[in-house]
Amino acid sequence: MKSADKGQEPSSTGATASISLQTPLKSLRGVGPVVAGGLERLGLSTVADLLNHYPHRWEDYSRLSTIAGLRPGPVTLRARVERLRLSRTARRRVPIVEAILSDDSGTTKAVWFGQMFIMNSLREGEEYYFAGEFAFRAANLALQNPTFELVVDQKSAGRIVPIYPENSLITSKLLSKLCIQVIETPDLLGQIAQVVPEEIIRLAQLLPKSSAIRELHAPTSMRQLELAQRSLGYEELFILITAGLVIRAQLAAEEAMPIPFQQRVIDDFLTTLPYKLTDAQRLAAWQIFEDLKQGHPMHRLLQGDVGSGKTVVALMAASLAAAAGAQTALLVPTEILARQHIASAARILEPLGIKPQLLVAGLTSAEKATAYQGIADGSVQVVIGTHSLLNDSLEFHRLALIIIDEQHRFGVAQRDTLLHKGTEFPHLLAMTATPIPRSLTHIIYGDMDVSVIDELPPGRVPTITKLFLEIERANAYAQIEQQIEQGRQVFVICPRIDSKEEVGEVGQDSGAKSVKSEYNRLQKTIFQHRRIALLHGRMSSADKEQVMADFAAHRTDILIATSVVEVGVDVPNATVMMIEDADRFGLAALHQLRGRVGRAGHQSYCFLFTRVDAPLIQNRLRALERTNDGFRLAQIDLETRGAGELFGTRQHGHGIDLRMASLADTRLIAAVQAAAKSWLAAHDLAEAPALAGQIDSLQQVTVLD
Repeated sequence: MKSADKGQEPSSTGATASISLQTPLKSLRGVGPVVAGGLERLGLSTVADLLNHYPHRWEDYSRLSTIAGLRPGPVTLRARVERLRLSRTARRRVPIVEAILSDDSGTTKAVWFGQMFIMNSLREGEEYYFAGEFAFRAANLALQNPTFELVVDQKSAGRIVPIYPENSLITSKLLSKLCIQVIETPDLLGQIAQVVPEEIIRLAQLLPKSSAIRELHAPTSMRQLELAQRSLGYEELFILITAGLVIRAQLAAEEAMPIPFQQRVIDDFLTTLPYKLTDAQRLAAWQIFEDLKQGHPMHRLLQGDVGSGKTVVALMAASLAAAAGAQTALLVPTEILARQHIASAARILEPLGIKPQLLVAGLTSAEKATAYQGIADGSVQVVIGTHSLLNDSLEFHRLALIIIDEQHRFGVAQRDTLLHKGTEFPHLLAMTATPIPRSLTHIIYGDMDVSVIDELPPGRVPTITKLFLEIERANAYAQIEQQIEQGRQVFVICPRIDSKEEVGEVGQDSGAKSVKSEYNRLQKTIFQHRRIALLHGRMSSADKEQVMADFAAHRTDILIATSVVEVGVDVPNATVMMIEDADRFGLAALHQLRGRVGRAGHQSYCFLFTRVDAPLIQNRLRALERTNDGFRLAQIDLETRGAGELFGTRQHGHGIDLRMASLADTRLIAAVQAAAKSWLAAHDLAEAPALAGQIDSLQQVTVLD
């Protein structure tokens, strides 16, 4: 919300006749080609899209403070701009706009960082409504980056103003006017399907969806707005939880080959290990064995922190399948990881008479032909591979168990292809090293049973993590040089590939470090005497594999990369993980990157660099200094940055997009789960067609279809 809009506005907010949820936005009054293009950039093309473009916050202009009455926290006030001043930070030359504000009770300061256009949006002597956080900055209290609106319009006085995600063409004010135009259209909101069954709406004391949508875009009070948010959040959770319950029921109706537990097989397997399993590994293995012996498909997630020993547990299951005369396919995202798995699997399985077969694109034609033949005739009992396992011409003799490592790296169609290579519905064991707070697993993986390995094998040396400020860089480089002198290797991670990325709407570079610039800088300066390699996602698969092979073979000392090395890279000789602009990563991602070192008993280090001096950000990063527990870090990430940082907006094929529900609200989650179970026990899904349609959409992105 700003006093000067950057896009074309509708001429008024009166109702528009003859529109429906499917009406193109370009048909609305005031939406010309420029505005239509800007809306498209926001992903909005129909009226339904517009109504589903939720505000990300609301400014309550119905409760104005005086300047004399301001206290730290969110505030709104009506004040006059007495003076404007533009300055820049000393180091990064970021523009700072300062305004002295006054009302009848006193004066205060408002500050905007990196928003130079504010100088042209505000006018000295004019009165505005301001809304923002009243907080300390450089030992002084001031309004931090407040939004504002000119008082002369009187449009916001006494009401709650929605603030929408916007872009350079489409402002929040324009979006609000379009939403008002739409919701004032007679009977339009009545077209919105009610997804949550009416009896649950009544019992849970929720608003009908049409009413909740109206309150979201045109709140009548903060109490009603909160109820609307709760109602829409309840719907999001209800859809996900009900979908999981429905899919579980469908799985129970499928038939799969029973794989019996054989104590002798497991005893022989354990003798091949140079260590004892942890209690957490034993419990996870027992849960898997119990599933495998049933006559319906296992559908289980094996979740474990970096280095917790998930693969060993999975190979135990594969040995039972082999003993039962069945085959196991282990699907991994990269050839490097496939070769790492085949080496460890061979050490464990070959003494048991089980020879694992590698199937990757890098095999010769003769090697592939031999592999195909062995898989087809059943002489190959365990095959480990990449996307080559999905080839249409590959046939299995009796595929009974599928193991997917880092399963979120694969598309739904790819997982589906492998599942249908068995003559019977195969058992599925998915593995992930992304820690998920326990309270969330039945939301994120509602269709799967979950086993957790939350214990690391004995003998692992905890990685020492340190947050560095820019002035401490020389110290970090000295420690890196010392590690290389001792024969160790180093990862350097940057958030961007090159300096041309992430240029803002006003053409300003974001300043984040790139792998290309760091590669050029380090090989010409501080580490010019070391062997340095570059790795990023735009390189060809062959080039990426070669770079990683060289690093694993110690033909390079320093690997400068993006987060493509986050998962599945095992270089035991690497002991330093240096992460530039660490504030741009979630804690879960930083923890995954940290897990690339400390894998061979050597003392290892994770160096985090940030150029942001905000206390909240630095405190979040310092959590990595205090703990190596990925589950605790995931909980902190959830509390401070939201579920998106843990899972992304469409993680694991479930299309999770929780915009109103809080995954930290465990009481609501439990209530929704109880309501969904109760409703499904008493009703057929066909009785709620809108809910059935939502679940069908989710099933299109699960491993069942």
